[in-house]
Amino acid sequence: MSITTIAILTGASRGLGAALARGLVHPGTRLVTLSRSADPALDELARAQGAELEQVQVDLSDAASATRAARQVCDALPRDAGLRYRLVNNAGTLAPVARADQLDDGAAIATAFNLNVNAALLLSSAFLARLKGLNADRRVLNISSGAGRNPNPGWTVYCATKAALDMASRVTAQEQGTAGARIVSLAPGVIDTSMQAAIRASDPASFPALERFQQMHDSGALSSPEQTAQRILAYLERDDFGTTVIDDIRHYD
Repeated sequence: MSITTIAILTGASRGLGAALARGLVHPGTRLVTLSRSADPALDELARAQGAELEQVQVDLSDAASATRAARQVCDALPRDAGLRYRLVNNAGTLAPVARADQLDDGAAIATAFNLNVNAALLLSSAFLARLKGLNADRRVLNISSGAGRNPNPGWTVYCATKAALDMASRVTAQEQGTAGARIVSLAPGVIDTSMQAAIRASDPASFPALERFQQMHDSGALSSPEQTAQRILAYLERDDFGTTVIDDIRHYD
């Protein structure tokens, strides 16, 4: 089967990213993933589904590595108006979790901004530049968070990075206009992933909302990565994708 869609996905090795990768592997799709580690099971699934798969192992929290990987992947994109192009910036980290008056680890702060913001900007830039002027269906989906829109004590860095991602998406959407790529920054809701496990292991002194997240877990209020990925991928293909730049998947229940 000939390729009809080229998709690029970051943070595909676990949690929501792993579920998104599995949802993107189907006939007619060429998927490129960027993660710290490769997933042999994803290779097997791609072969079984008749999809093309390339797994790029890279630490996107390292700015130089992220820059090289973005250029490598996007420079190789074919320019074909008959193809659909998708970039999903999913990679992210919650750390460091600390009150603002306890943020004394500059390296940890830089790592968070590099992974949550810089990597998405670098990939989006290379993706948009490579496909500029091409009359094709081009979409960029940034996985954001409600934390970028609502303050959570203890999440100074995480909230700031997601707010930055939201604003970058708004600016990019304005720059692209109606003839360019469509851009969305999407909050995926609360998902039962390793990030949630890390949240529940937080120090209550650093994260006052800990009890609320523990209750959501205990009451079964968390969505599974697979359920959320299915909804996000359906959203990615909506005819009105990009109409609302700052969006939340929970609006589509």
